[in-house]
Amino acid sequence: MTEMPAIRGAVPLVLLAAWLFLPLSAVAEPVGLSPGDYYEFQFVSDPQMAPDGSTVAFVRSAVSEDRRSRESAIWLVASDGSTPPRQFTREASDRSPRWSPDGRQLAFISGRKERSQLHLIPLDGGEARAVTTLEQGSISSYEWLLDNRHLLLSLRLDPAVEDPTVKAEEKEGPQPNLKRFRHAVYKSDGTGYLDESRVGLWLLDSESGSLRRLTGHADWNDNNATVSPDGRRVAFDSDRSGREYAGGFGGDIFLLEIETGDVSLVDTPPGRASQPVFSPDGRQIHFLHQSERYAPITLQRVAAGGGDAEVLHDGLALTAMDVQFPAAGQGPFLRADARGARPVFRLDRAGRAIPVVGTEAAINSVSFSANGRHMAYIEEDETRLVEVHTARSDGSRSRQLTRFNDELLSARQLQSLERFNFSNEDDMTVDGFLLRPVGFSEGTRYPVVLNIKGGPGGMWGRQWFHEFQMLAAAGYAVIFTNYRGSTGYGHDFQSAVRLDYGGADYRDNMLLLEAALDRFDWIDPKQLFVTGGSHGGFLTNWITTQTERFRAAVTQRSVSNWISEAGTQEYPPESMTAEFGGTIWTNFDDYWGRSPLKYADRVTTPTLVIHSDSDQITPVGQGKEWYYALLANGVETEFALFEGESHGLSRTGTPVNLVARLELIIEWFDRFLPSE
Repeated sequence: MTEMPAIRGAVPLVLLAAWLFLPLSAVAEPVGLSPGDYYEFQFVSDPQMAPDGSTVAFVRSAVSEDRRSRESAIWLVASDGSTPPRQFTREASDRSPRWSPDGRQLAFISGRKERSQLHLIPLDGGEARAVTTLEQGSISSYEWLLDNRHLLLSLRLDPAVEDPTVKAEEKEGPQPNLKRFRHAVYKSDGTGYLDESRVGLWLLDSESGSLRRLTGHADWNDNNATVSPDGRRVAFDSDRSGREYAGGFGGDIFLLEIETGDVSLVDTPPGRASQPVFSPDGRQIHFLHQSERYAPITLQRVAAGGGDAEVLHDGLALTAMDVQFPAAGQGPFLRADARGARPVFRLDRAGRAIPVVGTEAAINSVSFSANGRHMAYIEEDETRLVEVHTARSDGSRSRQLTRFNDELLSARQLQSLERFNFSNEDDMTVDGFLLRPVGFSEGTRYPVVLNIKGGPGGMWGRQWFHEFQMLAAAGYAVIFTNYRGSTGYGHDFQSAVRLDYGGADYRDNMLLLEAALDRFDWIDPKQLFVTGGSHGGFLTNWITTQTERFRAAVTQRSVSNWISEAGTQEYPPESMTAEFGGTIWTNFDDYWGRSPLKYADRVTTPTLVIHSDSDQITPVGQGKEWYYALLANGVETEFALFEGESHGLSRTGTPVNLVARLELIIEWFDRFLPSE
């Protein structure tokens, strides 16, 4: 009898029968996210609605095959969802798509050669062509003019360079490895040490490729440039006081006449005016304003021809960002953090902020059609990675256009946030959030991770944080709070931690823990863990000097010593003086008294220290000092140093390093779980 060939992948009948009679709980064991799933994530960004509202261009990026970089391309999708998304460009570093006013061309930035250049591609077919030939400098942003030919470029360039299309002359002979600085602002996270480059405005003729300088100066940057509706003027913000690189706090709005190059100052109140936006008729300019460094951010408007500014929104309840005014009769639109969400709001004539979309999500990168009736944006929450959405400008007919991550996420059990409230000693209502462990079962006790956000500004909530989901998949509950100092809860709440680091922020996190233990009796009080990054790393260190309740800690990109932090991080003396109410010479006791290092001899909690050696916000010495202190005091500790990474490792770091960080956190906590 001839033997039948084996069928590859077939299941033996005995095993198949046994499988059929397994309990459902054994077959359908829930699977959550693991760190390695990050490699499969697909990200979308920068959706741009076509002028006629028919199509959305956006950037799709994914981890490269070697897992050491990310590749990006421009995609298109019909705004009504009638056709699926399609890839429009084919290179691996295409970004920043922008429609020409007539909708017949798409501009984008691409690093198709050694240096990124601006490219144009026709929508009806054809190859992309480079319209810049930069040999020096880089494009920070750009915007079309109404003639469909010229573009306004914001170029970061040494102002001494007259022609950025000409290569810089190389000096003869060996040169010293030397950098010299003359400003208080001399380095930046992710960039490193700064050179003499400044942002100036240039006019590009896309047909001839010629460039005309409009602005540029060695002492300041001209930022947030926007073209008027008639295409004749440009509004931008700039601190021309000469104190920008000294760390000063200021800024004004300027108007540039494109034809003549004349620049005039717009009359705005003292303080910092920024992010100008023209009204649809071009007669008014809307802008954000702060009277001083820690004042509320207000939304104001002023006549383009001069006059007194009018406050439209006082910034006490919401902090406006990304103001847009797409069409007459609609009022300005803005985004703002709001109790864990980040909706789009529209201001009515009474100055009230009316939610449009995103009341239980986070909305970013909003763009509008030419008539202002349709908008495109990206949306996310704690169970959904960012995807492209559209809606009418009143929020109706919202529609999700991309689903790049559906296949992966539908195969994973993802946990939704549970919100609960507690009160602090100032009778403020504070939000707490909890994720249950994957596979949660009533009657079982679980460990919990107190995960502390950075800041102290900013906010966590209805956003995609894969770290939370991965901890939940590893069997941990996760709790966090938007403690005092966070945005999204009004200016008074945000200001309550100023000059009180390790005080109000610390107490809110410990009150969160108590509230969670009281509310969720399945949390095991003997299995408490803590982690945080940046200001959350500082608070992780601080907490372990104040209590022995936690079985283990992971401190990330933390501050351990405010004395050395003040002199080594990227913020200049003026910023630190404002933050601490004095210098380390005039206010030494506060700097040292709020430094975890002062109390390191109290720590008993096993601690993993994670830091990056190119971090300019909390330089690597902060992690080294904490590691040394723990070793010197006999605390079980390890130091995980990521070479070549900056402060943003957890969000934008090299993918293989980002994943390794996640694995380290889970491994460290697992090590200190109680034995059965």
